Amino acid sequence: MKVDVCKCLHCGGCVGSCPKNAIFLNDFVLEFSDKCIKCGICVKLCPVNALAME
Repeated sequence: MKVDVCKCLHCGGCVGSCPKNAIFLNDFVLEFSDKCIKCGICVKLCPVNALAME
């Protein structure tokens, strides 16, 4: 996953949307664990389009 840090609001919406609990917000930095299955749910739910599939 790719995060546009200039757009990200650190709202945490993507964290709660992940079915695999693979997204973490640590010190205002989004981190994706190896559990990420690249389903794209977080990308679709991001209100500012800060996430993209790599």
